[in-house]
Amino acid sequence: MRKIIVIAHDIRSIHNVGSLMRTAEGLGVEKMYLTGYTPYPQTHPDSRLPHIYQKISKQMNKTALGAELSLPWEHAKDVYPVIDKLKSEGYEVCALEQAASAISLPDYRPSDKVALLLGREVEGIDQKLLGASDNCVVIPMFGTKESFNVVQAAAMALYHICFSQ
Repeated sequence: MRKIIVIAHDIRSIHNVGSLMRTAEGLGVEKMYLTGYTPYPQTHPDSRLPHIYQKISKQMNKTALGAELSLPWEHAKDVYPVIDKLKSEGYEVCALEQAASAISLPDYRPSDKVALLLGREVEGIDQKLLGASDNCVVIPMFGTKESFNVVQAAAMALYHICFSQ
């Protein structure tokens, strides 16, 4: 079975993070990194004010349904040391983004260790961060909309990574 990590960078919505944790946990992701301004559940000890981490944790639980307790995760303000660490451990960092150089998801053949990088809900992954990735995949769109929700896109990509040969 493939080793899969998720890096959720600058995801704004607490509910998206919770749903992403639930999806990742259900698909066997080994760990999730919550980087940048991505909200994260309570830590022990927690440097945030109690009313802040309690509110975030309560809202996140609505969509995570306990996955935030069973899925290993780590918060890191800076994403670049996380990427460097994962690359040094042999992970292929694969950005999920609409970019000219992106590989169509059905054509993507993942390595044995993949770190799936997800970015901001509206703006996506910035060019500098795309440059730090080993490759980029895009999900083909057939309707009139230009993109999927970050969690639905992650679910499709994770499923493909899990089960592609």
